[in-house]
Amino acid sequence: MAANKKDTAKTGGLFSRLFGGKKQGRSFMEEEQLQSPGRMMLQNFLHNKLGMTGLCVFLVVLLAVLIGPRFFILDLSYQDNTQMNVPPGYSLMSVPKELNGHVRDISPGTTFAVGIDDNGKVHVWGYTRITETINLANIPQEVKDATIVQVAAGYDHVTALDDQGNVYVWGNNRLNQDKLPREITDAMRKGENLNITQLDASFQFSAAVTESGDLYMWGNQNMADIKVKSAVDGHVKKVALTTYAYATLLDDGSVVYSGFQSNAISEIPESLSSGVVDIAATSSSVAAIKEDGSIVVWGGCARGEDQVPAFDGKPVELYGGRYHYTALLDTGEVVSWGDNFHGQGVVPASVQDEEIETVFAGFYQNYAVTAKGEIKTWGLKGYLCGTDDLGRDVLNRIINGGRVTMTVGAVSVIISLIIGIITGGLSGYFGGWVDMLIMRVSEVVGGLPFIPFAMILSAVMSTRISVSQRMYLIMVVLGVLSWPGTCRLIRAQIFSQREQEYVTAAKAIGVKELSIVFRHILPNVLSLVLVSATLAFATCMLTESTLSYLGFGIPLPTPTWGNMLTGANNSIVIQQYWWRWVFPALVFGICTICINLVGDALRDAVDPKSAER
Repeated sequence: MAANKKDTAKTGGLFSRLFGGKKQGRSFMEEEQLQSPGRMMLQNFLHNKLGMTGLCVFLVVLLAVLIGPRFFILDLSYQDNTQMNVPPGYSLMSVPKELNGHVRDISPGTTFAVGIDDNGKVHVWGYTRITETINLANIPQEVKDATIVQVAAGYDHVTALDDQGNVYVWGNNRLNQDKLPREITDAMRKGENLNITQLDASFQFSAAVTESGDLYMWGNQNMADIKVKSAVDGHVKKVALTTYAYATLLDDGSVVYSGFQSNAISEIPESLSSGVVDIAATSSSVAAIKEDGSIVVWGGCARGEDQVPAFDGKPVELYGGRYHYTALLDTGEVVSWGDNFHGQGVVPASVQDEEIETVFAGFYQNYAVTAKGEIKTWGLKGYLCGTDDLGRDVLNRIINGGRVTMTVGAVSVIISLIIGIITGGLSGYFGGWVDMLIMRVSEVVGGLPFIPFAMILSAVMSTRISVSQRMYLIMVVLGVLSWPGTCRLIRAQIFSQREQEYVTAAKAIGVKELSIVFRHILPNVLSLVLVSATLAFATCMLTESTLSYLGFGIPLPTPTWGNMLTGANNSIVIQQYWWRWVFPALVFGICTICINLVGDALRDAVDPKSAER
């Protein structure tokens, strides 16, 4: 009976070992014997909460900089003076709730917009600060007290018209933006109403068209051709303003250029000598709708402004942004074309599904008013991390700059590891004169003042190589000059491993010595190499950023986290435009700290004494 129980126990134990079953408790020594060093290291690392947190955060940043550039396209030539130093946020098209169902007029500006409700009250939203002392949100009291019927937003100022014919201007007035023509000021002083039918504003100048067909323009005459030929007096129906010029639609259906300078806008196509019903302008082009519904575009069309799409209906209204046009068709459909960098050139499906009554467009924004009075918007809502001094998206440059910084760090670590593992392995195994020679060379390389040496090399080579070649040079220099630490680490570990029994056994069976070093000894010390590589990765990233910060790394406009911080190395930027240095420094700091946390966790996982039970 006892024998049967014993056989049953043996059979059950064998079955459990083969197919699983109730977990058998093991002693500490039994568990240590069953676990491989790699498995123990992995388990210790997985139980390190701080290290795992650092690894997860680092992987998120790594995926962002590797995958992000596919969505955040980097254009090194891009700059936009209308989007300079815009703070973080998505409020550029945050229409006040008072305008919902009560819109009379909307005029989008560079980073702001101005609207009028049915009661004639003015509302301003978006980023309205022009300078430290000028804020377009500070509406003059006389404008608040008046009943405004029209409003026009320029680059740095706003022009408004009330129901009595009075014209108001606020914002930047340093270049005569508020210096109204004598005819308008005389009429306002006498209480006369010129019956202005159109009000428009552009780069430091504005225009007004009266019911009698007169055109008045005022503002900075040094930058723009804003003088008006007397031949068009009494015949102007509408004016379209570009950045530095304008086109005029006359009451006979012809489009003329009534300025005095020759430019791309003054070369009006012959087909526009008659039959034109509406005109609009972008920053460098003008478009006209003819009676047959065709649209003719001329001027500077580098952003696709002249690529008019095919549509079924007939355009009845035409609006121009900075680099795009928006048209309202007689079918109620809305069509946009031109530049779509900020999403302003493609009308979303949510707008097409609505019955649209009118559209307001300008710069990078579009506002469509439905039959129910609701406002549908598309275009530039804002920037998550703000913009820099050239109007470039900081988030875009952080993502693309992170790819450069991490690539430089990773390639540099790979180079230093290859050199360090080979030299350390040979030095530690063979010893003697080989060890003496390699150690003396490592001392020479390690004794070089790295930052000054890299700065001198970069300064000497900067005029002879391209930006990409300089990036490769920095990778090689970082890798070639940072291997001595890895070499000493490998050498010390191999000193202790070469006397082990498995090495003697390998020699006894005739294994070649290079094979013993790199196939038998080295795998036993790779865990320490991994720790060293992790910490060296962060160090190389910091070094590259240091060089870029000092102006001797990868130059602008190619972004790196280092040269982004260089661009923010200014007391004015630090005090007023905090987002230009906070976000790059924050991402860089988080990434570096996470790498160090992973390295520390790996170092603790390698040491069996650090495992808590």
